[in-house]
Amino acid sequence: MKIIVQARKNHKLEESPLIIIKEQGMEALDRKAMLGPKIRRFRTDLGMSQTEMAGEIGISPSYLNLIEHNQRPVTVPLLFKLGQAFELDLKQFAEDDDAKTIAELAEVFSDPLFRDQPVRPAELQEFAAHSPNAALAMLRLYQAYRQVWENARTGASAAGRDPLPDPGQPLSPVEAVRDMHQREANHFPELEDAAEALWQEAGLERNDLFRGLTLHLFKKKGLAVKVMPVHVMTDTLRRYDPHGRRILLSEALLPSGRCFQLAAQIAALADHDLIETVIDRLRPDDDETRNLLFVTLCNYFAGAVLMPYESFRTSAQELRHDLELLRRRFGASFEQVSHRLTTLQRPGARGIPFFFIRVDAAGNVSKRLNGGGFQFARYGGTCPRWVVHEAFRTPGQVHTQIARMPDETTFFTIARTLDSAGGWHTQLQPQFAVGLGCEIRDAKHLVYADGLDLPKATGATPVGVSCRLCERLDCSQRAYPPLNRTIRADQHMKKASAFTFES
Repeated sequence: MKIIVQARKNHKLEESPLIIIKEQGMEALDRKAMLGPKIRRFRTDLGMSQTEMAGEIGISPSYLNLIEHNQRPVTVPLLFKLGQAFELDLKQFAEDDDAKTIAELAEVFSDPLFRDQPVRPAELQEFAAHSPNAALAMLRLYQAYRQVWENARTGASAAGRDPLPDPGQPLSPVEAVRDMHQREANHFPELEDAAEALWQEAGLERNDLFRGLTLHLFKKKGLAVKVMPVHVMTDTLRRYDPHGRRILLSEALLPSGRCFQLAAQIAALADHDLIETVIDRLRPDDDETRNLLFVTLCNYFAGAVLMPYESFRTSAQELRHDLELLRRRFGASFEQVSHRLTTLQRPGARGIPFFFIRVDAAGNVSKRLNGGGFQFARYGGTCPRWVVHEAFRTPGQVHTQIARMPDETTFFTIARTLDSAGGWHTQLQPQFAVGLGCEIRDAKHLVYADGLDLPKATGATPVGVSCRLCERLDCSQRAYPPLNRTIRADQHMKKASAFTFES
């Protein structure tokens, strides 16, 4: 739970707390039931007694005690009182920040290991809300178990690798970095400020960004930028040559890619200490994770340079999130614009909470960012019914889908393949499709949802998190059986689905 507490009284928020809740958090609050334990954790983090906090917000200690034990509802007026007494992010406080933990716990307890000990969703909610540290410890323990199991299956010891990892380590550096981005809501204010400072210092202009970045590098670092033939660069898109005092870019890069790579290199050179400070705050467990995190934060900085926060957020609202117009206005790629939309989490100036995923034609996930209540499976792929897989059939065309999850939550998704540079050397750039989505209640702000009956979500496609976790037993596109079901092989009957199961 991320809460900013600076003082107890008489502080004005950047926006009216009531407006934040009404516009962005009311619907979320209506369906959340576990805010009582969150208020209790908030109070104990402040070192306050129930009597002290009750006095601050104008209620009785006995009433606060009932609230903390979920025997009384957490109403909007009560949150408004919290906002008046404490400086905190009310929208984020009203959101269910236990959702990710609950989703991952559900995935853990769907493992056949627990087949004889089914755990009900209500138990998972109570576990995550009342014992958050124990829940996270359980997830870490399961990650270590999965790592041992995967190493044993692939013969890690025969390959000279230690098959018994330290249980305190994350499953992999990639997963560790994803988790760090998730904890920060994919928003790094230090890098946003640094990107804005670069615009001021270099006098950058949107319509001539590449030239501005090139001149800045030469003036500040004495570095020349040279675009090199692809037969020289081969499969390298960018290379810093410190001895030759130059940055080499491949001609295979699109104009948006050239600006992005220059900005990322500026981050690595000019803002190295700042990025290291951010990394120290995130506390990665090993050098491999630290190095990977450094690269991803350089890329975050590059996106913030191409699409400055406030002008991009204003343009997204003005253009109703038309991704094609946004990419033309900011000279960015479809993926860069889509990813940037997930980072608009500045307090008092937030955008829509989008989720993002990038997959290849085989369905492998190379990038994912949770958002808007959508949770990706940590282990395994995605649902084959999801529209992101359809995008490869018609490259360059935008696809949309209303998707309903097994728990009846509904999301709106946009999917499209990414552009290639063209020419024979497109083999150097793998083909991907990206999916960008949000809760159905936010879809009215997207031009792609015009004409759809959003309140009723007519024609919603039933999807799941992944085949191994989905309970839609009649799905004809199922690739794997659910983890908690026993397969029944019938010699005398064949159904449309690949699997039938014991009742």
